[in-house]
Amino acid sequence: MGDSGANSATAVGADLHLDLAGRRGRGELVQALHESISSGRLAPGTRLPSSRTLAKDLGVARNTVADAYGQLVAEGWLTARQGSGTEVASRETPSPVPRTPLPEAKKFRYDLTPGTPDLSTFPRGEWLAAARKALPSAPNEAFGYGDPRGRIELRRTLADYLARARGVRADPELILVCSGYVQALSLLGAVLRAQGAKSLSVEEFGYDLHWDVIRSRGLEPVPIAVDEHGVRAELLSGEAALLTPAHQMPTGVPLAPHRRTAAVEWARSTGAVLIEDDYDGEFRYDRQTVGALQALDPERVVYTGTASKSLAPGLRLAWMVVPQRLMEPVLAAKRTADLQTATLDQLTLAEFIASGYYDRHVRRSRLHYRRRRDRLVELLAVRAPGVRVAGIAAGMHVLLDVPGDAQDMVDRAARQGLQVASLDRYRFTSDPSARQALVVGYGTPPDHSYAGALDLLCQVLSV
Repeated sequence: MGDSGANSATAVGADLHLDLAGRRGRGELVQALHESISSGRLAPGTRLPSSRTLAKDLGVARNTVADAYGQLVAEGWLTARQGSGTEVASRETPSPVPRTPLPEAKKFRYDLTPGTPDLSTFPRGEWLAAARKALPSAPNEAFGYGDPRGRIELRRTLADYLARARGVRADPELILVCSGYVQALSLLGAVLRAQGAKSLSVEEFGYDLHWDVIRSRGLEPVPIAVDEHGVRAELLSGEAALLTPAHQMPTGVPLAPHRRTAAVEWARSTGAVLIEDDYDGEFRYDRQTVGALQALDPERVVYTGTASKSLAPGLRLAWMVVPQRLMEPVLAAKRTADLQTATLDQLTLAEFIASGYYDRHVRRSRLHYRRRRDRLVELLAVRAPGVRVAGIAAGMHVLLDVPGDAQDMVDRAARQGLQVASLDRYRFTSDPSARQALVVGYGTPPDHSYAGALDLLCQVLSV
């Protein structure tokens, strides 16, 4: 009876945990199966192993299993049909104990918040081609525990790419691959705190998640003012600073040359560390590419980059170019964080870059986002002429100075199904009396919904 589904891989080979204390007779097996079913560990419809397979797994006679199955079928706990094997029977179950549901994020028809690329443009075919080439040629040791810095194939490829495309002075031995940018920031925060740091300067505008990560490492983030030239470098304090010099998030201004020099001089004179967040360095439209701050002093600047904007956040791949003096403590922190970042996607990304797929994808994406930006700017000029557009030279978002209360517009948009953010949302200290602006991300919506998102945005702005 229990072998009727023996031609099914699920029926023959399914693993089944049963607690058989003491004797291993039919009675103990019936009791263990009954407990597993009544407790819900074996849900209705679950196909059980064949009597031959379970007998072998448990080290008991096959007839013992067959008799136990037969008794539970007779009692209605199991069903057995020719050709279908033995399954847990459907039955009435008591109502579950009510649980307090976790809060769910509100769902919007359209999302114009910054921070995410158009996920529909992920180059699935090229990524698959890179994986098909990288995995068969990978050495066996690539699938074991490896160097916490990451696969050497990716570190070498990144060193070449970052030097060529971002002006970074990178040595593969000083590159560390992370499971996303947040991990990179967390590792650096832990190392700085262990070395005696107490505070870290941050730009007055940015992501509260990053400030929370800094706090979680025992450091106090200290906000520094930002103006049309970027962060006020002369105000930097503490033992380190987190900067977005190529494209300030979210104001969009680059760090002016004299401020870049001042920041590096501050780090040199105080022994501080500069953390460069180059989150969307590939996307420049109307001006020459701004190179990495790290090139001014690789011993004082930790360069961080990520695939989250150029490819997809779900890859969870980021990288750091670490000064020699910090590499050992950062490596120690990485070992205790997750030991190493997943290998297979590292190998694929290395091949993806080396094969030229990455450069082609970035060029396509740059054109894609530039067209979206142009469409947004042109539409606003016609339908919301009172709105001033800023920060349009790079990235995947713009800043809209509005002639009213920005938060009121955010709330009005939300009621109509549009998610958009105010500048105050990214301010370290809330100040409703300050600059009234919206931060509009044009990267997130897929093509089929972009027009609808812009139309609703213009309606909100024109009220």
